[in-house]
Amino acid sequence: MIEEIRAKLEDEIAGLTHELNVELPGRIQKAVELGDLRENSEYKAALERQQFVQARLGHLTSRVAELSKIDVSDMPSDRVGFGSKVEIQDLALDERLSLTIVAGDYMSLDGDHVSMASPFGKGLLGARKDEEVVIQLPVGERRFKILELLTLPEQLGGKGGG
Repeated sequence: MIEEIRAKLEDEIAGLTHELNVELPGRIQKAVELGDLRENSEYKAALERQQFVQARLGHLTSRVAELSKIDVSDMPSDRVGFGSKVEIQDLALDERLSLTIVAGDYMSLDGDHVSMASPFGKGLLGARKDEEVVIQLPVGERRFKILELLTLPEQLGGKGGG
């Protein structure tokens, strides 16, 4: 999972770097050639995009650095944590859900990802297989049972610290 996230971030960094160094200078130059910069919306839009791209690149670069600091051997292999794939059962609705616990900006809405910072993610963190957890959601308190748990250390074939 960590390598997938790193590859995704590095792809975005490469695209933004190309935009910053190749595309945006051309757009800015074309806008400058149009004349009066005070009322030139193309120039203003290009500069705003340039600032956004620079800020996003800074953010992504720091996220890649954070990823490189993750030591899977320090992660528990028996409790829900970053990267864990979890199958849970809603005890009130008798529904099963399969989720992957991720950091917020690594989320994929089509991948059943749950942010560690969300109420759901916080409620599951640290739980063990067969354990029941109570999670305070906007709709009220809900009880879930952890049916299956595959931690990141297990997915990578290593042993965690748990």
